[in-house]
Amino acid sequence: MDNSHKLKQIIRGHLLGVKGKLCLAAFCLIGVTATQLLAPWPLKIILDYILLEHTLPPSLTFLTSFFQSGTVLPLLVVSSFIALLAILGGGLSYFQIYTTTKIGHELVYVLRRELFAHLQRLSLSFHNQTQSGEILTKFSGDTTTLKDAFTDWSLKAFSHILMFFGMFIIMLTLSWELTLIVLITLPLLGVVLFSLNRRIMVSVKDQRRQEGKITSRINEVLSSISLVQAFGREGYEEGRLETESAQNLKAGIRTARTTAAVTTVVALVSAVGTAGTVFFGAWQVSKGRMYPGDLLIFVAYVRSFFKPIRDLGKLSARYVKASVSAKRVAEMLEIEPEIQEAPGAQVARNLRGDIVFDNVSFGYQENRKILKHVSFHIHAGQRVALVGASGAGKSTIVSLLLRLYDPHQGSIGIDKVDITHYQRESLRHQIGIVLQDTVLFGASIEENISYGKPDATGEEVEAAARQAQAHDFIMTLPDGYETIVGEKGSTLSGGQRQRICLARAFIKRPSLLILDEPTSAIDPISASLIREAITTVQHGKTTLFIAHQFFSMNQFDQILVLHNGQIVEHGSHKELLDQKGYYSDLYYRQTGLENPFMAQPTA
Repeated sequence: MDNSHKLKQIIRGHLLGVKGKLCLAAFCLIGVTATQLLAPWPLKIILDYILLEHTLPPSLTFLTSFFQSGTVLPLLVVSSFIALLAILGGGLSYFQIYTTTKIGHELVYVLRRELFAHLQRLSLSFHNQTQSGEILTKFSGDTTTLKDAFTDWSLKAFSHILMFFGMFIIMLTLSWELTLIVLITLPLLGVVLFSLNRRIMVSVKDQRRQEGKITSRINEVLSSISLVQAFGREGYEEGRLETESAQNLKAGIRTARTTAAVTTVVALVSAVGTAGTVFFGAWQVSKGRMYPGDLLIFVAYVRSFFKPIRDLGKLSARYVKASVSAKRVAEMLEIEPEIQEAPGAQVARNLRGDIVFDNVSFGYQENRKILKHVSFHIHAGQRVALVGASGAGKSTIVSLLLRLYDPHQGSIGIDKVDITHYQRESLRHQIGIVLQDTVLFGASIEENISYGKPDATGEEVEAAARQAQAHDFIMTLPDGYETIVGEKGSTLSGGQRQRICLARAFIKRPSLLILDEPTSAIDPISASLIREAITTVQHGKTTLFIAHQFFSMNQFDQILVLHNGQIVEHGSHKELLDQKGYYSDLYYRQTGLENPFMAQPTA
């Protein structure tokens, strides 16, 4: 399938919606071209029929009355016509530029809206494997390039083509011999331009790729600036960016040099064509075969004849950039989300939270399984802990439960319904999640809390904040709930950020609550407040707790112990300790308590 199919559909749909504006722009463009084609003719009238007093041809007999009044009046009339052409051309040009530029900006708006919506639907595997800078370059830079191509290239190219053929017809009418001299130069010009444009294509592709790398590098460093400064690695990062910028500079210079060569080649060919035209045209005037005004018009057209070709040469570089950008945007639009909505999927409402994993296997890479034949059953309302070493698969289970990924084998059910039969958005709305790494937006505290429920009232926001033990510290902030937090919540402490994240999860009133050890990286006082909030809100709800630290493990109804992607043990805290297995060993190692089952050294 043509990988630009969706992009073409978007552009075609937008242009069909503004076809009236396009027709107006085309009319204005034709009018501008006509005024430019007529521009040299008043000079011919002045030279041949006013100054040299040749007899007016039948097509200009309507000017006879003016010419009988002497020289001043005809000069005034013809000069006024020159001014009128300029005014008319300027007015038409204004409406044409305004209309096409507006259409171009609207096209960027539509493209970015569709691209952003598409990016949000793409699976996490895509976002994990794609550099964010590359995505930003496509979203911002490439869409702008497409807009410029439409407003600054397509209609200008159409205008130049109209001018080219219009002048060709007029030149052929004036003198086919001189027109033939001009045409002799075109094949050589075409071959050279084709070769140069191929070089431009290669350079532009390399340049766009380097720009994506640079954007990714800057985004990565700025998002980790505290770490860079703490380790004193500013110079190292500057060196890495300088290396990539130097490669981009080389590609840019190469493109500029080739583009300049296009202009130079056209200028040289234009000079040769003009010189030949002047020589043979002057000879024909001396033989009485042409009027001086005809030669003046012909030379003016010859100089203008190569201008569209020269400008098309310049625009070809922009066209190449636009075609590269179009391919990059089209490739992204053609990526299909791995997680597809099942036909006739039902809305998830008021889930009880009965969860079944049946022989589930999954890996982020096909040849490396994270989960291997995992099966377990969590009854509605149970409090369940997932424990295990890093990389055992705890977070992967949560990702599968949220349908951020689909298992490669087996099935996952909630309330005896396969989760693939639920509408994804409704399923995720039923699940409240608090991650270990707090994520806040650079917006007000109220907006961050209501992110879990966009239509929440102020009272609901405050109630959720009180549940999360966040209301008291929020009221001490300068603007209370309207206080703007820094990007990623940088103006708040870790405990404050975590409690706002809890409020964001609580406001949804979820059927199922997932907590990724929200107290592991904060101070004891904040941790105590968060545990109190969780204890209050989880009553009667199925709660899945990813435990990195073995704290109050006897509160859980069931503990699932993962090792190398498999459930190796399950049961209550006491049952697992009595088994004297993997969980027991982990527990005593982490807590530092004496393992009563470990053999004591003899004296």
